[in-house]
Amino acid sequence: MVYNCGKIIENTSFLQKFTSFSIYGSQRTYIAKLLLHDMQSIDLAPIKEKGHFVLEELASMPSFYMPTLNHKEDKLAFYWDKTGRIELFVMDLNTKEIKQVSHGEVPKALRAGFIWSRDDSTVLFALDNQGDEKHNIHEIDVETGEVRILTNTPEHQEYIVDSSPDGNWYTLVSTRNGQLNLFKLYKDGKVEQLTAHENPAFGGSISPDGKLITYSSNEEQNLKNSDIYLAKSDGSSAERLLQIKVGSSESFADWAKNSKMFAFTSDANGVSQPGIYDIEKGEYRLFGDQKHDEYAAKLTKDGKSLIVLENVDGSVSPAVYNIETGEKRSLDFPKGIAAGSELRGDRYLYLTVTTPTSPSQLVEYDLQNDTTTVILETDTGNVDSSFFVDGEHIWYKSLDGTDIPAIVYKPNDYDKSLKYPAIVLPHGGPTGQYFLNFSMMAQYLADLGYVVLLPNVRGSTGYGVEFRDACLKAWGDKDHEDWVAGRQWLVDELNVDPNRIVVFGGSYGGYATLVCMTKSPELWAAGCAWVPVSHLKNMYEQSQPHFQYFLREQMGDPVKDADLWEAHSPLNFVENITKPLLLVHGKNDPRCPVDESRNVVKRLKELGRVEGQDFEYVEYQDEGHGAMSDIQSRIRSIKLFQDYFYRKLVN
Repeated sequence: MVYNCGKIIENTSFLQKFTSFSIYGSQRTYIAKLLLHDMQSIDLAPIKEKGHFVLEELASMPSFYMPTLNHKEDKLAFYWDKTGRIELFVMDLNTKEIKQVSHGEVPKALRAGFIWSRDDSTVLFALDNQGDEKHNIHEIDVETGEVRILTNTPEHQEYIVDSSPDGNWYTLVSTRNGQLNLFKLYKDGKVEQLTAHENPAFGGSISPDGKLITYSSNEEQNLKNSDIYLAKSDGSSAERLLQIKVGSSESFADWAKNSKMFAFTSDANGVSQPGIYDIEKGEYRLFGDQKHDEYAAKLTKDGKSLIVLENVDGSVSPAVYNIETGEKRSLDFPKGIAAGSELRGDRYLYLTVTTPTSPSQLVEYDLQNDTTTVILETDTGNVDSSFFVDGEHIWYKSLDGTDIPAIVYKPNDYDKSLKYPAIVLPHGGPTGQYFLNFSMMAQYLADLGYVVLLPNVRGSTGYGVEFRDACLKAWGDKDHEDWVAGRQWLVDELNVDPNRIVVFGGSYGGYATLVCMTKSPELWAAGCAWVPVSHLKNMYEQSQPHFQYFLREQMGDPVKDADLWEAHSPLNFVENITKPLLLVHGKNDPRCPVDESRNVVKRLKELGRVEGQDFEYVEYQDEGHGAMSDIQSRIRSIKLFQDYFYRKLVN
C-alpha cells in the first residue's frame, strides 16, 4: 500500500497534529524533509514471496544454550533443540559422547538457567506452565531421566542458583513471600528465607567453603543503584559489602577458591568494568581502560587470572587479566559472539561462538596453547549457507546529532541502483542490545529482499552508562528520534524505498512499534507489534514486584509521575494510527500481559477501525512472553510475520 506524500504535505494541519502528541516542535522541519524526500521517482526492487531458504529448514537448524560444567569437570550439560524442542543433554568431555537426558520434561522456552547438584547426579531447573514464568524447581537424574519436583509455588516465580559444597542445600530466589528474595532450599524440601529486602534481591552464589552467600540488592533511593551483599549461610546475618558509589551497579561474578576474594562487575566509572574484591582487606580493584564495556566472568583456581568478556561494537569475546600486573590478553575470535565462562582445570574455556553468517558452535579454547577446538557444531541440514549475508556494524546520526550504532543486513544480490523495502527492528529491553551474532530472522528477511536494520538506540546497553540511561523517564522520546533517524539513514545511504519501510519489534520493541505508529505514522508503511507494552500503569498493576521495580527504575513513580506515564503510553494515542498494524501476543505473558494488546484492539474498534482491514490481531493460547518457544512455534510466527509484510508491501 502506497500513500500520496504530496497530499500529506499540502495538508497544513498535518504538522500541527504531530505536536499534539509529543513530537518535538524542532522535528517538524525534519519530518517534512523526510516526506518530501519520499516524492522522488523510484525503481523498485521486488519483494520475494519465497527466497532461497525453506523456512521450515532454516528455522529447524538446532541451537544449544547455557553450557554448564559439572563439579568434577568431566561433563558439560546444555540445552539443545535438535529434537524440535529444547531438551537437556550431557556431553562427556573425555570421550565427547553426548547423551539426551530429558524427553519433554524441561522448559520449552529459556527463562531460567539450571545447575548441577553437588554430587553431579542430577540437574536442577525451573519449569513454568506454558510461558507463565511461575516456576517450580525440579531435578532430573542424568542417568535415569527420572524427574522430581522440589518446590510447588504455582503463583510465584522461583529460580535455582547454587548448590552447597556439602550437597545438603541450595540457594534460590523466589517471590513466595512478596518481593524477590533469597532462600535456602534443603534436600528434604524445607525452605528457609535468608533475606527480606523491599527491593529485589538477585544472585545467591555460595562460597567454596560453604559459609557465605553473595547477592545483589538496593537500599538506596536511587533505583539505578545495585550493591553486593554478603549473607552468612547459617542465616545469622546479611549486610552490604560493596558499594563503590550511590547510583552505580555492582554485580557478583565468581568466587576465588579460597573464599577470600571474588570477582565482580561495576559501572561506577561510566562503563562496565571487571574487578576483584578482597574480603579480608575490604578493598577492591577495577581493571580495564574504560574505553568499552567489559564484564567479569571467571577467576582461575590458582587466583592469578581473571577471565572477562569484552563488548565492542556489537561483538563479544573473552580476554584474560593478570590480577597481579593488570595486563590484559585478548583472545583471538572473529567478529560475533564468543561467550561463556565455564573453565576446566584453569586451562580449557568452553564458549558458545556465533557470527552473522555462522550458527552457534560449542568450542573448547585452550588458554595454554591459544588453540580452539569445535566440540559441537550446528547441523544446517539442507540450508545452503552460501546465501547467508554478513551483518555490518554501522553508526548513523540521530535527529540531534547523537551517533547511534546499529547492525544492518542487505540482500545478497543488493544493487544500489534499486530502491529496496526495509524493516526496522527495535530490540526489547529497553536496555537490550543487538550483536553481530547469527540472526535467523534477519537472514530470512534479507533473503526475501528486505534491508534489515537492527538499531541500538539510546537506552541500549553495550555503549556505556550515559547512553544506556539516556531514556530514563523518557521512553519513546530520544529512542523514537533514533528509530526515525535510522529509517532516514536507510533511505539516504542504502537507497531504501521510503514508502516501503516497516517497523517491527517485540516486548519493548513492540512498545517501540506502537510509539512509531502513533508518533510518526506517516513514515511507516505498516507496523508489527509483538508482545508489546501499550499502557505503563496497566502493565505495572499486573506485574510481579521485581518487574514493578524495573518499571519504577525506568519511568519513575506510578503515582508521582502519573502524568508522565500517561504521556508515554501509546494506548492513549491510538487514534493517530493511520497505517496497517499487526498485533501478536501470548495469552500467558507475565511480563507484558496480554491486555496490553487486547486494549489496543478494543480502542481501535471503538474508533471504528475494522479488524482484518485496518489492523490484525493474533493471540496464542499456548505462549508466554514471546512466540518462538520451540521450532514449530518459531515457524508458525515467522510465517505470520512474513505473510503480513508481503501483503502490506506488495498487494
